[in-house]
Amino acid sequence: MSWWSLADARFLLERALGLARRGAMSLRSRGLGASLQRARQALRPPPREFTPALRFPGGDAAPAAVPASGAPRASLVIPVHGQLAHTLGCLRALAAWPPAIPVEVIVVDDASTDDTPRVLPGIAGLRYHRRAANGGFIAACNDGAALATGDFLVFLNNDTVPQPGWLEALLDTFDREPGTGLAGAQLLYPDGRLQEAGGVVFADGSAWNYGRFASPADPRHAYLRDADYVSAAAVAIPRVLFRELGGFDPRYAPAYYEDTDLAFQVRAAGRRVVYQPAARVVHDEGTTAGTDTGSGTKAFQVRNKATFAARWQDALATALPAGTVPTPALVNRDRRQVLVIDALTPQPDHDSGSLRLVNLMRLLREEGAHVVFLPANREHAGQYTEALQRAGVEAWYAPFAQRAPGWLREHGRRFHSVLACRHYVAREFIPLLRRHAPQARVVFDTIDLHYLRERRAAELAGDPARLRSATRTRALELDAIARADTTLVVSEAERELLSRDAPRANVEVLTNLHEVAGPGLPYEARRDLVFVGGFRHPPNVDAVTWFVEEVFPRVRERLPTVRFHCIGSNVVAAVQALAAVPGVVVHGHVPDITPFMDGCRIALAPLRYGAGVKGKVNLSMAHGQPVVATHAAVEGMHLRDGEDVLVAADATAFADAVVRLYEDRELWQRLAQGGMDNVARHFSLDAARDTVRRVLL
Repeated sequence: MSWWSLADARFLLERALGLARRGAMSLRSRGLGASLQRARQALRPPPREFTPALRFPGGDAAPAAVPASGAPRASLVIPVHGQLAHTLGCLRALAAWPPAIPVEVIVVDDASTDDTPRVLPGIAGLRYHRRAANGGFIAACNDGAALATGDFLVFLNNDTVPQPGWLEALLDTFDREPGTGLAGAQLLYPDGRLQEAGGVVFADGSAWNYGRFASPADPRHAYLRDADYVSAAAVAIPRVLFRELGGFDPRYAPAYYEDTDLAFQVRAAGRRVVYQPAARVVHDEGTTAGTDTGSGTKAFQVRNKATFAARWQDALATALPAGTVPTPALVNRDRRQVLVIDALTPQPDHDSGSLRLVNLMRLLREEGAHVVFLPANREHAGQYTEALQRAGVEAWYAPFAQRAPGWLREHGRRFHSVLACRHYVAREFIPLLRRHAPQARVVFDTIDLHYLRERRAAELAGDPARLRSATRTRALELDAIARADTTLVVSEAERELLSRDAPRANVEVLTNLHEVAGPGLPYEARRDLVFVGGFRHPPNVDAVTWFVEEVFPRVRERLPTVRFHCIGSNVVAAVQALAAVPGVVVHGHVPDITPFMDGCRIALAPLRYGAGVKGKVNLSMAHGQPVVATHAAVEGMHLRDGEDVLVAADATAFADAVVRLYEDRELWQRLAQGGMDNVARHFSLDAARDTVRRVLL
């Protein structure tokens, strides 16, 4: 058996053993029903397709009106020369699915000889401009730009059918991606195949439509990324920047290479050229100019390639050689590439570990890295996968991602470092990584020390079987630590523990990552108590049960109208039953918890056991919401009792602290400010930058 196949076999064995171990542990801590539900989720086959169906407006008549605003944010410039049927199809799409932002639609008629000048002026809201003589694409676009009044120019071919939400996604790129100067859409053929996912320019000036004829859902092409150029069939640029650059350069008249040249000009001006896959536009390529480069307008493509190559020869010196087949490794070759592996795709609105991981990937991108994410279950997680892709993460999933051995065999050599989260994931992947990514630094992210949390739960329950299980977890977790180059923990307390349990390990602290959201509503406008935490996590179930049974009655004796809001996904029966207690409201998962963070007076963290740093505490403090917590909940968080938080050891002390804080405005304000300061000082992205640079970059 070859070396690589031994690694593959070990991966499969570790996966099977890991599933069995975690299944047994889940039975003990969660019961049969919840364990079967988790097993079904883990073992279900991945879906085969994720691309929404394309939409086309019906009919063939001109729309009665198109969207129009006297104060547009975007000016849609559509150059046309004949092809009235295509122009009307594009305008019908704009009328059928009008953008949610104010726009103006400008059609520049480049001396059409069909019915275009008769039909288009009758469409309400349309700004129609007819050129006296045919000057070509560049002249028509520049004329339209001169007429525009919006903050952004959006150039749109008349042979396109923009899909619902395309423009919002395209302009959102400028808000979310710092330094963006030019943004291009994902172009699709009418049959749904990918036409272009941004362009690649080679050293001789020739160009490649990246992803041509592939599936638009292929992870290689479905994430936001910087591109060499984006096609002018559907692009957006700030109007001021377009004017500063002199518009499309007339040296390429009548057409071809003007969009590639514009992209290079944008970069030379210090701005980014970004491909935005969430902006989906169907393009009937070749309708206007055909596809024959030996005759007609298309012939200028050959001439203009030489013009472009001569102008940008210095910039092209670092481009890929002509004839290279672009791959994800090559299109991101100018940046350190970091692979992140976790059991599941993070869901930051469900649990603090997910929020930490998403913010870590965001931080890596801010530091210039290209981030690739591979979930061990290879599942496309819907909106959560798409959120990573919109954030510029190359997120993989089946059927495009092979099983881990094959995927790493193909991609492993491109990574500078690999972050493997959770001991059962790290143990499965580390042998494969050593084989297929030998150059990469392997970093094991504990999330929290699982064996510490399990041991504390066993001791609290007085359960010898769970204590034996915790001992086995300790051996497995320490084995992963020994195999990794670096181990991440979330607190100094856990690093100190590992200094005794794994004295030879290289251990770094990378704690929770949060942004300070601000103070929310003032003390007088806030009401009630709130707990936030997913109930797939047994410590959270124990925490709210203990609070409602032992603490809340003492609170209600003194604050009879106060309510306890219990928020978290995967509500189990024991938690749902608490809703029968007067004053307890079990909400389950709440997609946007901001109203509770900004509007509830006090957050609670009544954890009796656990490990790591508690994201629920960070989250509330980031919103200026004071917290009452147990000692277990504030371990390793640099918090001062009475200044940043109130800490209580038993039910009576916890109830006293809640009532005191609820009624003391001065204390409430002191803790609110202290908590925000603590997050900024210890748990912000800036606080973690040095560690991230040292460990992963």
